Amino acid sequence: MLLLALDTATPAVTVALHDGTDVVASSSQVDARRHGELLLPAVDRLLAGAGLALDAVTGIVVGIGPGPYTGLRVGLMTADTFGLALGVPVHGLCTLDGLAYASDLEGPFVVATDARRKEVYWARYADSRTRLSDPAVDRPADIADEVAGLPSVGAGALLYPDTFPGAHAPEHVSAAALASLAAERLARGEELPAPRPLYLRRPDAQVPKNYKVVTPK
Repeated sequence: MLLLALDTATPAVTVALHDGTDVVASSSQVDARRHGELLLPAVDRLLAGAGLALDAVTGIVVGIGPGPYTGLRVGLMTADTFGLALGVPVHGLCTLDGLAYASDLEGPFVVATDARRKEVYWARYADSRTRLSDPAVDRPADIADEVAGLPSVGAGALLYPDTFPGAHAPEHVSAAALASLAAERLARGEELPAPRPLYLRRPDAQVPKNYKVVTPK
């Protein structure tokens, strides 16, 4: 097994290789505006550094969000393209699950990422491998009672300390954590989610409703 994992649902452009037992190599760059520019070169560097060719990959793992529309679709489209080109399966994983897994927290806690618009994407966890609630998007103040007293992880938690006091690392997801979690679940024979996006809301860019139609004279 050789899994290529990638995620662009947060400001981190992150990629990793996993051989079914351990992470072979990983790389992360934080740049919220350059997912499309950074992802493919990162994959090339990772494979070259590991002395491997792309055709050695036997499966793709991609973070499906939740995340902003523009960044999230970069990773999903790239994963789908690799899967089609190589003829290998493409597995999805919730980005919040990757953050939870990397936290190593054992008790109940919350993962929250930055959803912009003064909102967070979030979910509750029983432990680092068990999610208790579906991912949601809310204003921090609106969920303060639900998350009160719980440890928290992620950039969204760090942005709103009044709601998420004492937030823990990591700030952004890592493909290494996604790959390791996927490898565990696949080894147990579990079926992973389809590689389809968890947007949770409409994209920021909208077609104007009353735009002027220009016709030739």
